[in-house]
Amino acid sequence: MSTPGTPDGAFLVHGLGGTQYDLGSMHKRLKNAGLVTHSLTLPGHGTRPEDLVGVTAEDWIDAVVAKYREIKDQHPRLHIMGMCMGALLSAVLAQREQHDKGRLTLLAPPVYIDGWSTPWYRTLRPLLYGIGPLRRGMKIEEEDPFGIKNEQLRAIVKAKFERGENFHYRWVPLECIRQVDRLRAIVMKSAKHIRCPTLVVHAREDELTSLRSANFLVEQIGGGRARMVVLEDSYHMVCVDNDKEIVAKNVLEFFGAALPGAGSTLANEPRMSGEELRAAVAAVAALLEAGDLAALRASAIPDLAWVQPGANKLSGVHAGRAFAAFADKLESCAARFAAF
Repeated sequence: MSTPGTPDGAFLVHGLGGTQYDLGSMHKRLKNAGLVTHSLTLPGHGTRPEDLVGVTAEDWIDAVVAKYREIKDQHPRLHIMGMCMGALLSAVLAQREQHDKGRLTLLAPPVYIDGWSTPWYRTLRPLLYGIGPLRRGMKIEEEDPFGIKNEQLRAIVKAKFERGENFHYRWVPLECIRQVDRLRAIVMKSAKHIRCPTLVVHAREDELTSLRSANFLVEQIGGGRARMVVLEDSYHMVCVDNDKEIVAKNVLEFFGAALPGAGSTLANEPRMSGEELRAAVAAVAALLEAGDLAALRASAIPDLAWVQPGANKLSGVHAGRAFAAFADKLESCAARFAAF
C-alpha cells in the first residue's frame, strides 16, 4: 500500500533478445521527472542466446505479471511501458490484470511482422516450426540496419556486436520467434479488452513491423482510450533513434510527468475553459461540414490533428506541418469526392 507523498511509478519491459538498453534513456528521463522506475530481465535474457531455447510465451507473461503484482501497491499510480516484444507483453499484462491504476505506452509493438526489411519467406515460418531440430537450432541473426536509421548510431551498434558486448543478443533461436508469434496471436485476441488509456508510438519506416500494427491496436482498444504518435525519422528502435526526443516528450506528457526545464503545463491539463473548448469544437465542426480545410488549417489551434486509420500512405496522426500537407492532399481530391 502506497503512503501519502509516494511518487508515481513506471514499469518498463524490454524487447526480445534485449536489455534495458532497448528503452534508451527512458529510465533516466522518467526518474528526472519524479517517477520511480521498475524493470525486469525476461526469462532467457541477460546471459546467452542458447538460454532462450525452451522458454515459452507463458514464461514471459508470468514474469511480467509477477513483477507487476509485486510493485503495483507501492505507488498511487503505476504506468506500464514496453518496447517491441515488451510492448506485446505490456498489452497482455494490461488486459489480464485489467490495469486501471495508470496508463499504458506501447513502443513499436510488432503485432504484424510485415516491415520493409522482413524477407519474403517470412510466411513460411509455420512450416519450419514443425521441424523440431531446425526450430531449436536455427539462428535468426540481428542484421543491418539493426532497427536504427541514424547512421552514426548504427555504426556504433554494429561495432558493439562485433566486439561481443552483451547489450543485446546477436541472434535468437527460431523457436524463440515461434513464441513471439504465439504472443502476437494472444494480443490480437485480447487487445479489445484493454481498459486503460493507451499511447501507441510507431515509426512510419519501421523495418520490422508496419503501421498496420499501431492502427490495429488503436482500433481494437478504441479511439476513446487509445491514441497514436507516428514518427517520421526513425526505424524500429524508437527510444534511441532520431526521434528519441519526440518519444520522450510524448511519453512524459502522457504519463503526466513534468518535463525538466519546462513549464508546469502537462499534456493532460486543460488549456481552455469549458466554454472555450466547446466553442473551438463547434468552429472545427462547422469547417469540416463546409469542407473548408484551408480555414481549418489556419485556425491556429496548436494541437489540432487528423487521425486517419488504416494501413496506407495517408494512415497515421497528422499534426503541425504534417497536418497542412495532409489537408493539401485532401483538397487536391475534392473534385473526386464531389463526384460521389
